[in-house]
Amino acid sequence: MSRIKSNEVPSSARSARLGKAIRTVLLSATLLAPAFPAGAEEAKPLLRLCADPTNLPFSSDEPGKPGLYLEIGQAVAQKLGRTVSYNWYKSYFGKRTVRETLLSKQCDAMVGLPLIEDFMGPAVIFSKPIAHEGYALVGAKDRKFAGVDDLRGLRVAVQYQSTPQNLLAMRDDIQKVTVLSPEEGMTALEQGKVDIAFIWAPVAGWLNKTTYGDKYQIVSTEGDSLLWATAIGFAKASGALRDEVDGVLPSLQPEISALFAKYGAPNGAPVKFGQMAPATISSVGTSEPVTVGQATAAEKPVQTAAAAGDANAGREVFNGTCAHCHGPDAVQAERKIDLRLLKKRYADDMESTFWKTVHDGRPAKGMPAWKDVFSDDELRNVYAYLQSVQDTGGSN
Repeated sequence: MSRIKSNEVPSSARSARLGKAIRTVLLSATLLAPAFPAGAEEAKPLLRLCADPTNLPFSSDEPGKPGLYLEIGQAVAQKLGRTVSYNWYKSYFGKRTVRETLLSKQCDAMVGLPLIEDFMGPAVIFSKPIAHEGYALVGAKDRKFAGVDDLRGLRVAVQYQSTPQNLLAMRDDIQKVTVLSPEEGMTALEQGKVDIAFIWAPVAGWLNKTTYGDKYQIVSTEGDSLLWATAIGFAKASGALRDEVDGVLPSLQPEISALFAKYGAPNGAPVKFGQMAPATISSVGTSEPVTVGQATAAEKPVQTAAAAGDANAGREVFNGTCAHCHGPDAVQAERKIDLRLLKKRYADDMESTFWKTVHDGRPAKGMPAWKDVFSDDELRNVYAYLQSVQDTGGSN
């Protein structure tokens, strides 16, 4: 019988060892692989939504009251087979909110942006429209609303520096009562201080439903800067996601309509209004609040050293943040808030008054402080733009 050398292994033993090694490798791969149910696809990425945590009826971080926009986002995500997550950011910063969340890749989509061609330029792309939102007339259910003439002789609450205030500026036969928010307008209506509130429709509907027991009728209006299409916004690079969303929106329209009704938004045919008051004439009295405060002789601020700003960049900031109150391109019918008249009003104090006002605000008049929102360079650009639109005509 031949002897096997100590370093030799019979072929049968080698085969057994090799098979054992292969089984070990396969078992390890199985244990390390992600676990999916049989036939299931790989999980889709999250749908990250930008939202304001304290902005009902639109959005909220309260689980029981997510808000209209968040519920729309949730419905879209469900159709896409995705899970939702949120990036919370205060929405009153206007376009700055969009820049610091959506365009900074902190989220994938923002529900409820105005569907305007030049909104943020080409940086933001939009879904198909999801709804129309704007201002509404709020009053007793037996009151007729067919047009602006139905407001004749009535006391009408209008929000400070809003389109309704601008629209009614020349109507001496309508008594305007200025309020600082839709909430204040509804309170004035409830207390009998006004006959009608002409305020932002979704907020009016929400308050009517949750606070006033559906006591009032709410009629949408349509006209110059009174009604906008709204959509879901995406960063320009997210065209594929936008197309996915567009693909499911038609099937979601009944659900979206039901959500608007759930949050009290009006759904009837809007009342049509005419053009806004021309900027050349105003019947607003001197008691109307002003936006830019004039410092008294005893407290004039230190003049800020002049520095050249970029008027084009300033125009973008102005139209994205300030135009809601002061009018697009600073065109405003109410002379007290017409920023094209700053040079006439303040002469050599125009710049110092500008800096004091934008830095510190005038909270009692509805003017927020912007020093923590925009840099001085950005505000300097706004000032350069305002310099370029100053009225050099006769009286102020």
